[in-house]
Amino acid sequence: MDHFAGNYFATDHFAANYLAADYFQSYSVVGLLAVVGVLFVAVAFGAGRLLRPIVPTPEKLLTYECGVDPVGEGWAHTQVRYYVYAFLYVIFAVDSIFLFPWATVFAAPGYGAATLVEMFIFLGFLAVGLLYAYKKGVLEWT
Repeated sequence: MDHFAGNYFATDHFAANYLAADYFQSYSVVGLLAVVGVLFVAVAFGAGRLLRPIVPTPEKLLTYECGVDPVGEGWAHTQVRYYVYAFLYVIFAVDSIFLFPWATVFAAPGYGAATLVEMFIFLGFLAVGLLYAYKKGVLEWT
């Protein structure tokens, strides 16, 4: 009886070691791929640095934007409303990203009522954000 129990535990221990080795092997593949990717980028940047010509001139050191030579100071006022437009776009882009998977899950059996309630809560938060933006006058193009 003891001999059988010893073989059983040895076999169980072997199976656990095999599963652990298989588990870590899958992560080692991901780690190796990450190392290869980092090395590839490092070699590419290093080769670019070694092969490019370095001839600094005063014209090359000027700030350049849109083909216009810089005049005056480098500080300028920026309108905050453009950031708000970008923020509103991100909100509604995220909304559409969540609506498409919701539509596919909603059709699956057993998910109807809970999914519908969750999506109306989500849409309620978005509606509050849109109402806030409207009250602040962000959506007016003047």
